[in-house]
Amino acid sequence: MQETTNIYDVIIIGGGPAGLTAAQYASRAKLRTVILDKSATAGALAYSSRIENYPGLTMPVPGKELLDTMRRQAIEFGAEYKEKQVVGINLLSDIKEVNTIDRSYFGKTVIIATGSMGRKPSIKGEGKFLGRGVSYCAICDAAFFKGKKVCVVGDSEEAIKEAGVLARFADMVYIISSSSKLKGDDHPVLKESNIKLMLGYVIISIEGEETVEKIRMVNSENVETELALSGVFIYLHGNKPVIDFLAGAIETGDDGCIPVNCMMETSIPGVFAAGDVTCTEVRQVVIAASQGCIAALSADKYIGKRRRYKMDWGK
Repeated sequence: MQETTNIYDVIIIGGGPAGLTAAQYASRAKLRTVILDKSATAGALAYSSRIENYPGLTMPVPGKELLDTMRRQAIEFGAEYKEKQVVGINLLSDIKEVNTIDRSYFGKTVIIATGSMGRKPSIKGEGKFLGRGVSYCAICDAAFFKGKKVCVVGDSEEAIKEAGVLARFADMVYIISSSSKLKGDDHPVLKESNIKLMLGYVIISIEGEETVEKIRMVNSENVETELALSGVFIYLHGNKPVIDFLAGAIETGDDGCIPVNCMMETSIPGVFAAGDVTCTEVRQVVIAASQGCIAALSADKYIGKRRRYKMDWGK
């Protein structure tokens, strides 16, 4: 068991609008709060080029700018922000444990706000070779590919940053995208000598015997080619809840959604969920933010063992 000084009141997994709003309310309530966010540039809001229907905006802003503002507010209220990918979780004890690649975080409550940009395997061979050359986490698996050739599939800034992690270990890292331009194509990582761009390509299969040995691709002119490599790191996004780190630790529906009641409480006391990971019927930034607020109020009530919710701590 960790010493009391190392125990957070609230651990928030996810740095989207739900997670950051929860962090604002929790930290403003003087709860020791930490946000564990896979990437400051990932998520549905960060990828939105134009937001104009969020209350209080007097003019349209890029989603990333709104997200940066929310993050800054949470930090100014006292929340800690850690760019860490959660790889496991233990919710059985009164003190919850959340594991990242390099350390564990312990907390009295956990708010899951990881969104819904997960995906099912869609490339031929992707599911077959998962854990045997196919990965969704460069930080977790990069060291296994020391001196080898790998590829990163995707055009987001997150994909570029993950390529930078891989470049520290791999002999060559190919960034493969069906797009003609990357989002963040001026990123300094792209200047690394062992990173090569392959734009306008679509992977049609991942092949090998026991592990990944090669991929097959077609270009924009439908010309097929193959590339020998040992690892495929996929950063394509879908609309499935991001719950891979849970590994059955909490009740989820057949669709992967985390069921919650009206106060964002899950099936485990002290564990809450908010935003798109709950598969709310209306998916809007303002809805995710409101659910994050409710989750933080519920966490505060749970920690304080109060019968009522405390709505404002500014007085």
